[in-house]
Amino acid sequence: MNKTIASASAPAAVGPYCQAKLCGNTLYTSGQLGLIPAEGKLADGIEGQAHQALKNLGAILKEAGMDYSDVVKTTCFLADIKDFAAFNAIYAEYFKGEVPARSCFQVGALPMGGLVEVEAIAVK
Repeated sequence: MNKTIASASAPAAVGPYCQAKLCGNTLYTSGQLGLIPAEGKLADGIEGQAHQALKNLGAILKEAGMDYSDVVKTTCFLADIKDFAAFNAIYAEYFKGEVPARSCFQVGALPMGGLVEVEAIAVK
């Protein structure tokens, strides 16, 4: 059974997709930018956007009855790989203990001129 997950505490989808799908006990999230939900604009700089993207992810996890400890895999997209160390430091604030598997790489561009995007797979 598939269930669409939508959190009012995370930005609404900006295209024909949903924030996440819960399939049985597995959650698949769409990529989360560093968009501030109440403002509809990107947070400032890589640090601000990284925190906001991970907060947005957390809101979706919470809506599905999960938290960061349930995440088994993330894919992280950076507009500039030079931001890897700064992103890593912030990422480590959200994922502690048994950390998920992860891919992280530079992409040509992100929607809305974002600097970071994070998607996740979580299992309860």
